[in-house]
Amino acid sequence: MELINKMGLLFGFVGILFLDGMLLCTAKNIHHYSFILKETNFTRLCTTKSMFTVNGQWPGPTIHVRKGDTAFVNVHNNGKYGVTIHWHGVKQPRNPWSDGPENITQCPIKPGTNFTYEVIFSDEVGTLWWHAHSGWSRATIHGAIVILPENETAYPFPTPDAEQVLLFAEWYNVDVKEIIDNATATGADPRISDAYAINGQPGFPNNCSNETTYRFPVQYGKTYILRVVHAGMNEELFFGIAKHNLTVVARDGAYLKPITTDYVVITPGQTMDILLTADQDPNYYYMAATPFVDAVVPYDSSNTSAILQYAGNYTPPSSPPYPSLPNVTDRAAADNFTTRIRALASIEHPINVPTKIDTKMLITVSINEIFCANESCGGPNGNRLSASLNNISFVTPAIDILQAYYRNLTNVFKEDFPGMPLYVYNFTGDVGNNTLYPTLGTNITIMEYGTAVEIVFQGTNVQTAESHPMHLHGFSFYLVGTGSGNFNETTSPETYNLVDPPEVNTISVPKNGWATVRFIANNPGAWFMHCHFERHASWGMDTVIIVKNGPTNETSVLPILPANLPICS
Repeated sequence: MELINKMGLLFGFVGILFLDGMLLCTAKNIHHYSFILKETNFTRLCTTKSMFTVNGQWPGPTIHVRKGDTAFVNVHNNGKYGVTIHWHGVKQPRNPWSDGPENITQCPIKPGTNFTYEVIFSDEVGTLWWHAHSGWSRATIHGAIVILPENETAYPFPTPDAEQVLLFAEWYNVDVKEIIDNATATGADPRISDAYAINGQPGFPNNCSNETTYRFPVQYGKTYILRVVHAGMNEELFFGIAKHNLTVVARDGAYLKPITTDYVVITPGQTMDILLTADQDPNYYYMAATPFVDAVVPYDSSNTSAILQYAGNYTPPSSPPYPSLPNVTDRAAADNFTTRIRALASIEHPINVPTKIDTKMLITVSINEIFCANESCGGPNGNRLSASLNNISFVTPAIDILQAYYRNLTNVFKEDFPGMPLYVYNFTGDVGNNTLYPTLGTNITIMEYGTAVEIVFQGTNVQTAESHPMHLHGFSFYLVGTGSGNFNETTSPETYNLVDPPEVNTISVPKNGWATVRFIANNPGAWFMHCHFERHASWGMDTVIIVKNGPTNETSVLPILPANLPICS
């Protein structure tokens, strides 16, 4: 009998192991990363300077996961000032505690301390990215996130032979913190960058850059997936590869109907997955990025390049072919690309566009001024440059909004961000000075869980008409329509695409035009919404959407606060 009992225990134990093994087979993977923030010397454009980096790298390390995984990232701040990290495009379901924007969901990680982020992936697949979300520190603290499909799940396109991250950034010859600190002190436009970079290298034709140009080795006949990230600060970019076609298959962590093109346009914050087939004669070919700016504003007019280098025995050319890209002000070329973008919207990869809308918002997006007595500031008319949403220039509070909301702290924010402009005018016409000077405040929106939301972002001609890359944390939204001029409540919705609109997290609101997005507010928490031109965000082109808890534990914010969440002081 004792032997039988022992055998029963043994088989029971084996059964537990078997069941546990089955659970492990179906469980999502857990990944661990360590980010050491520190100052590191870099030399570009014949200039050496110290930069705030992660693990001494620029760009920083790439995070690799599969769809639905979780990553724990322990951030050790060995730098000189506080900083936070944001996981751009990761929805972080029910987990705003690890979203990262400074004084929105957390206070900065102080020098000499650390904080572990729990990064929860859900339905994202493809390429996203991470970056610092404190001041202008994201200029040097950023990196890619590669999200592979789930195990035993295929791409909706032929499996590429290999992959390559291409990360666009901007290089400044001086310290970026000093740039924004000086601009904030004087009210002037911040200094423009000195070069763009591909994977940390400016490349040809920039000074002292030819020998260090980034090189991407390829083999004839192979297909590569380029994981493109625009981590730049203030300019949109055209990108192309000499004599090669590009096939865009995903953007912002969601699949698209394939688009074959010889160039793309990409705005700060956006990502793209692009298939490239090495089908040309073995040689060197330049891949290049050039700015797209259709506004009367200062901008970095330089180009950046890398080399697509075929394997084989041949004599490298003294002057490799260079791509022909649109002119810097070519709005038609930009529109010709962006209007082709459609969600894959297949049976295997369905979309769910809200058709019955509960809450509609019209948000004007403007550049403004703050009056300075005696013309004592460095901006236009002796005033301070500013920016606004619905003519409210956001003031970042001293205590983060997320904790203030859940701990019922008073006098941190107001729950009265308007769903419509308080003053209606000819937004893209002769605006005069009616809305030049915005209201200053920490005004936010609170929504019920499950609300179907439509937001029309309306560009304006106030101060300076520009395009604006608007980004919402915690969600992807459907870009259902864009147009020029003023949004018309009757005729504009007739142009909406509700069949296969792209599901994205960052959209470019066209200069003196409008863009409409839709989403379901089903992610409880406090979520930052802002322009991804860093100078505009610094001037106040921001707000926060708080989504209330739903009726169950599974539709409510995760109840456990991280043990070492940074405290505001």
